[in-house]
Amino acid sequence: MRRRDLIALVGGTAILLPGLSPRAADKTHVIGMLDYRSAASAVSGTNLNVFRDGLRELGYGEYDITIESRFAEFHAERLPDLAAELVRLGSEAIVTSGTTAARAPKQATATIPIVMAASANPVGLGLVTSLARPGGNVTGFSNDQEETVGKRLQLLKTVVPGARRIAVLFNPTSLAWASGWPLLEAPASALGLELVRAPVRVPEELEPAFSTIEKAHADAVMVAIDSIFLSDPGRVAALAARGRLPAIYGARAHAAAGGLMSYGPDPREGFRLAATYVDKILKGAKPADLPVQQPVKFELVVNLKAAEALGLTIPPAILARADEVIE
Repeated sequence: MRRRDLIALVGGTAILLPGLSPRAADKTHVIGMLDYRSAASAVSGTNLNVFRDGLRELGYGEYDITIESRFAEFHAERLPDLAAELVRLGSEAIVTSGTTAARAPKQATATIPIVMAASANPVGLGLVTSLARPGGNVTGFSNDQEETVGKRLQLLKTVVPGARRIAVLFNPTSLAWASGWPLLEAPASALGLELVRAPVRVPEELEPAFSTIEKAHADAVMVAIDSIFLSDPGRVAALAARGRLPAIYGARAHAAAGGLMSYGPDPREGFRLAATYVDKILKGAKPADLPVQQPVKFELVVNLKAAEALGLTIPPAILARADEVIE
């Protein structure tokens, strides 16, 4: 088995670029990475690989970078201590994954640059002064939901025209979702839809939430973009399929795992940008001068196998617009 240079630590993991020995770690740049999810999460591993590959493409290799990763295991209350630990380790920059994770290092340090690989509403949450001029030690990528939540409802209603009650699977502890409900109210009303709340705070609440959805006689489901649902997209898609519930998601991973369809930005885009911004910061750039970037493309993915299993016919107009059709 090829050595990946993984060093297990209490409360986290130090990840060295391949070929870098632990002994040489003190000669490298130290980059912290704070994730709300678990270390075992498939998406956490994918995102880390995207970030690490981005650094390699920028010329970082042996003896150049040590990534200190810390995972909250879906417990937001652990984030402040983990962020403080990354500060104590002397991180030259801290990369965060998710809106909830972005606030903790902001509270832990006013000097170490913080790069958000994914965050919703960073201005509203006080993380930055503005997208164009962040003004502090935070910058990165904003995947705000304003552009997508209403569109997902429209797509779901088009595919399931008889739907009247739409269950919304969301994480009530998510800072990002505080602005999610208001964004849904107007399009739901315009489409004549009643929204059913289905809160999920930790992965263990997924199955009970789907039981609640079925008891509420929901006609379809919209799944919010959240670390909990992205950590095991196959499980979420399987639960929807078991209840014969048409569902739309915010990330391609769910459609690829058997979900009906997805519409949203590529979550990997933020981690590619994070690598670019970390490179700029290591070369002297200030976060205050690096504008917060937003998605430039939103992908529509349709899974025809899932549609067939649900007895649905996808309208030709939807198929024509799809960026990808899974058959």
